[in-house]
Amino acid sequence: MKVTHQRMEIFGELADSTDHPDAERIFASVRKRVASISRDTVYRTLATLDDGGLIHRACAVSGPARFDPNTEPHHHFVCTACGKIEDFVSDKLADLPIPKSVKRFGRVDYSQVQVRGVCSDCLGKEARGR
Repeated sequence: MKVTHQRMEIFGELADSTDHPDAERIFASVRKRVASISRDTVYRTLATLDDGGLIHRACAVSGPARFDPNTEPHHHFVCTACGKIEDFVSDKLADLPIPKSVKRFGRVDYSQVQVRGVCSDCLGKEARGR
């Protein structure tokens, strides 16, 4: 993969984040530093980085694709109220065997568990609203 200033800015923006931003937020942030960058460049670069295994798409509850710079084995907690995505590590979940029925679909390269619920921030808001 050719290293360009724009690609470095996009990757750097994502690497500095911990909240799994979407392409539009990455575009808006990078554009503050690189006024000439296009939305298309951001989307294509994110796809290239994902294809190259340098980042991963994080499956959100709804809305646009979100991106994760953490390529180490981990899992996600997804808030069904606000869409926040948090990383967590669990050796037991990482060691879950892949069922043979899944393997008939093709080669499994990695697996990730997604836990969905309501985050503590949203629970606090619910409690204060009562």
